[in-house]
Amino acid sequence: METYVLSRIFFLVLCIYSLKTTVYGAGECGRNSPDREAIKLAPCAMAAQDKSAKVSPTCCDRVKQMGKNPKCLCAVMLSSTARSSGAKPDISMTIPQRCNIADRPIGYKCGAYTLP
Repeated sequence: METYVLSRIFFLVLCIYSLKTTVYGAGECGRNSPDREAIKLAPCAMAAQDKSAKVSPTCCDRVKQMGKNPKCLCAVMLSSTARSSGAKPDISMTIPQRCNIADRPIGYKCGAYTLP
């Protein structure tokens, strides 16, 4: 029950923040800003904060889809929305590996981090 409540709070915070975000042109995630794309990873909230937390199938599906564009995945994981929700970049970077995504962008440099 606690996980459900935390996930809902995380999602609400992301929704409110995304309403304030303005998109001026194409960037790492196309027409959407990384902060707006971060909403799609709301099911990953607990996994992005705790390396021992189970990663949900929904989270894995969304990370796999977003990982087709490593620049976008990286920008989302380092976005201010992700950070303000409590996501830890060093733990977030492990999610593709924890999901056993075979075609993940292994070794992709993401700021100070490298995707395992």
